[in-house]
Amino acid sequence: MISRFLKLVNIIGCILALSIFASSITVKAAEMNDEQMEDLVRQSYRFVAMYNVNNKMVMDEKNPMSTGGWNKVTANTKLADHTMKAIARPNNDTLYITVAVDVTEEPIIVEIPKFDSVYVSLMVTGYDHYVNVPLSTQKGDFDKPTTVLFYSERTPNYDGEAIKGVEHTFKATGDYVSAIFRVMPHADEPERMERNLAAMKDIMVLPLSEYQGKDKPEAKDVTFPDIASDFDIFENNLLEVMQFVFNHTTLDPADPIDKSVLDIYAALGVVPGQDFDPDKVAKIDGKAIRAVAERVAQSELARATEPDFRPNMLKLFKTKGEISGDLLTFQSILGPIGLPATEVIYPAIASSDGQPMTAENDYIIRMTAEELPPAKAFWSITLYDVENGFFIPNERKKYSVGLNGGMELDKDGGITIAIAADKPDGIAEDNWLPIERGSYEIGPTMRLYAPEMKKFENWKPPVAEKIE
Repeated sequence: MISRFLKLVNIIGCILALSIFASSITVKAAEMNDEQMEDLVRQSYRFVAMYNVNNKMVMDEKNPMSTGGWNKVTANTKLADHTMKAIARPNNDTLYITVAVDVTEEPIIVEIPKFDSVYVSLMVTGYDHYVNVPLSTQKGDFDKPTTVLFYSERTPNYDGEAIKGVEHTFKATGDYVSAIFRVMPHADEPERMERNLAAMKDIMVLPLSEYQGKDKPEAKDVTFPDIASDFDIFENNLLEVMQFVFNHTTLDPADPIDKSVLDIYAALGVVPGQDFDPDKVAKIDGKAIRAVAERVAQSELARATEPDFRPNMLKLFKTKGEISGDLLTFQSILGPIGLPATEVIYPAIASSDGQPMTAENDYIIRMTAEELPPAKAFWSITLYDVENGFFIPNERKKYSVGLNGGMELDKDGGITIAIAADKPDGIAEDNWLPIERGSYEIGPTMRLYAPEMKKFENWKPPVAEKIE
């Protein structure tokens, strides 16, 4: 009897302790100052951005990259236009193939045909926004058919063992990842382009059970938190999203970056391996956190054109252990799911007067033959509106200057590019990036595919000169 009484006392004591702990969390969260909220935003931004990106590829029917479900594939055989709003600063140089991979029930196999292109890559990214490139023409891949198996440390009944017929095995850091192919289609060579389009449509996605002719595991019922804009998530359902992310991402408490985000959320009642319960987590000021997130995004975007920041552009979109937490935040704001410098470099173009570029003015970008970007495959300049990171709508559907977007070199091998409401005299049609007059900021971004790294060390991106 005494034993039962003591047990009851212990249980009541634990309940009271938990209640006091939960209460202290709420008070602490309510008292977060601006510096603490900024730390929370910076620690969270990559997860929020990638939760949106990866899930929109599945759940957003208006997204042209949408697969319509997990473990499905879609090939976008037309270059993106201004309706592409799934990700900030989308690519207008290559065609995308999107595979939305879910390994929560079993490993997933992707069968890949041969391509006939100067540039193809396969990039894999989870909610943590570490970027892996398992296959690339830079590594000698895609010259013959191949297969890739995907799994994570939480995938049931599989530990990385060899599977007959599978040439590549990839252990992802998350259970829900985007596997994105970029294919330079060679639009200027119709027959070659048709071969590449046919190959894009031949990519197959198979669960391991189907690949081996076995029974499929029982499906799991999963509820995903709502997707919205990054800022909306910061305001409305940040803790719910982060709980889901924690449960489906490999986080290492011994890793300084992982430990930092785990610690800040543990204080808010969000820890890996538990269900989300709004009554057991902190009450946070969503509107205040959104305002901080908007300010952080603005300040990070401004860094892209700072001369002292330029060396960091070579350190983006790396694997775990190869990139700092600061740059993880920056790349998630600049434009998620980019490629590392070994594949593509993204130099920003600043104005010659050092002022933000706006659609109230016209600009000229000039490069001599010797000043052209050092790219082994090809290069481009793409124009975006700074606030949203999207293409600027125009009747010509002209968003970039480059091999696929169209470009014309002058007789000396250089190029002159205009960003203007109306085409200036003497500018080739293909070299005109149209804008609509307005007070919004604009930002041209370069892409150098298969960059020549040694030459890049001494190369400087061009500047945009305002037309007076």
